[in-house]
Amino acid sequence: MKYQTCLNCSETVSKNFCPECGQKTHTHRLEMKHFILHDLVHGVWHFDKGIWFTLKETFVRPGQAAVDYINGKRIRYYNVFYLSLLAIGLNILLSNYADKFDTSVDVVGGNEEKIINFMDTYAKILLLGIVPIIALNAKLFFKRLHYNLAEHFIIAGICLLGALIINLLYLVFFLVDLIHPNALYVYLEGISLVLLFAFPSYVFFGITRTTYRFFGYFWRMIVFNIFVILQLLFVLRLIVLVLTGKFTFYGLI
Repeated sequence: MKYQTCLNCSETVSKNFCPECGQKTHTHRLEMKHFILHDLVHGVWHFDKGIWFTLKETFVRPGQAAVDYINGKRIRYYNVFYLSLLAIGLNILLSNYADKFDTSVDVVGGNEEKIINFMDTYAKILLLGIVPIIALNAKLFFKRLHYNLAEHFIIAGICLLGALIINLLYLVFFLVDLIHPNALYVYLEGISLVLLFAFPSYVFFGITRTTYRFFGYFWRMIVFNIFVILQLLFVLRLIVLVLTGKFTFYGLI
């Protein structure tokens, strides 16, 4: 049945969807058969389509995907930060599972245990904290893009998502190598680590290739990576100093 008034927000409607809130004007009574075959299956399938499309674009053309999203082409994309949270959870789960098979891990205590527990407890916050560091540095070094900070956050989110997925592959190879040692898995682990650190450069190359010449992109990317790494090391050092009770202003130098 079609209504002249939206049942959700009371907006006057004349087409299949409400122009104000997006709800369909055609509604039906909930029945188990329709719920299972339409609402549930369709909802899961639509959810998966958004995830798979976003993951595909993240690796096939991450730079262009970021530009499309920034320019308003967003309906087919799933939120990169929600996906990053999911990827972080999978990384933590797989890492903890791999620790059970890793006999080379030493038993730690004292400050080392405190630091490890902190990293485990706040892993999501720490990893998401990489996003503003990438965004701020990108805004500093790639001014010609004319993106604001929020738009650079989207680019940084794609960088983080891609790195997290690549790290998942690394953990899979690492885990398989622990269970069935093989030189091939060690080789694949190394490739995964190289791809992980190279991924942000891949993203920014796709974004800046029409704005900067290759040399301009190249030196900016090198300095950008140096700044990001130094800032991440600074934050980690600060965390260690605070957790070990050794925080002093001179201790940061």
